[in-house]
Amino acid sequence: MSSPAPDRGAPAGEHFIKIWFKFLPREGWLPYDTEGLWGVAVGPDAARLSNVPFLQDGVAEGDVVRFTTGPDGLRWATGRVEASGNCTVRVLPKPRGPLGPSARAVYDRLAPFGLGGETFSTDLPLVAFTVPASADLRQIKATLQLGETEGWWSFEVGCATDHWLAA
Repeated sequence: MSSPAPDRGAPAGEHFIKIWFKFLPREGWLPYDTEGLWGVAVGPDAARLSNVPFLQDGVAEGDVVRFTTGPDGLRWATGRVEASGNCTVRVLPKPRGPLGPSARAVYDRLAPFGLGGETFSTDLPLVAFTVPASADLRQIKATLQLGETEGWWSFEVGCATDHWLAA
């Protein structure tokens, strides 16, 4: 079994709970098999996610997930029950590309779209963004594809909506 992803501290403000996701690690990807995301309880066994996932596919910040609580007190996600309309996009800068291994350069290129994101830093930073449904999806996709074509980064969509797919 792989080790869990490094823990991120709770965001400031509301009363947050940690929701854990378990998955099979992907070859050639970060070597983790769990990820903990912060959420705010919206019921006894459901929470609205409050940060962007780096590893877990199929969920985005703002989604509501159901969970079970194990004997050790950990809350394990069992599925998404309400989609937020947000998408999750992950960007990995190319170390030898024109932008170098810079998370700041990735943020700068996507700043015009007002996307919120987080950086997971190993040897090379991985930047995960929440893309709201109200964003200019066509232009965001064009910028992501341009960056990949120009050798700035690789990217993947961890959670797509029908609106994203149609843009």
